[in-house]
Amino acid sequence: MNFKLLGALGLAVVLAACSDKANTGASTGAGASAQETGAAPGSEADLVANVGDRVFFELNQNNLSSDAQATLDKQAAWLARYPQVSIQIAGNCDDRGTEEYNIALGQRRANAARDYLVAKGVSPSRISTISYGKDRPTADGDDEQSWAQNRNAITSVK
Repeated sequence: MNFKLLGALGLAVVLAACSDKANTGASTGAGASAQETGAAPGSEADLVANVGDRVFFELNQNNLSSDAQATLDKQAAWLARYPQVSIQIAGNCDDRGTEEYNIALGQRRANAARDYLVAKGVSPSRISTISYGKDRPTADGDDEQSWAQNRNAITSVK
C-alpha cells in the first residue's frame, strides 16, 4: 500500500515540475503570444491573432491609410522573425463596379501592400499577389459597413 502511495506522490511531483516548465517557457520571448493563443509561431493563425492579416481601403482607392501602414509595419516585423515564411496578398473589392474594374483595383491594392512590405525589407521573392475583385467578400450585405469590410488586402501564409 505504501508503494502505491509513494508512486502516486512521485507522479504528482513529476507532473507538477513539467507543468511549471511549460508555463515559464510560454511566458517569455517573442513567441509567447503565439503560444498563449495556441497558434504555432510563424503560422497563419499566429499572423491573424497577433499581427493582423488585413488592411482596408477607401472606395475606389488603393492608397494605404496610416492604419493600413501600421498593420503592414507589424507584418514586416513578423516576417523578419520568420524568414522561412512566404505569403500571398489577395486584393479584394466591394460588389459595386464591373468585374474588370474590380479585378484591376484588387490587384492594385495587393500590389500596394506588397510594395510597402518590400520597402520595409521583406524580400519580394517571399510575396505573391492575387486579385479576387468582388468574388470573395468577407462581409455579406449591401450597405456601407459591409462594403468597407470587403475593400481590403488580406495576407495569408503560403
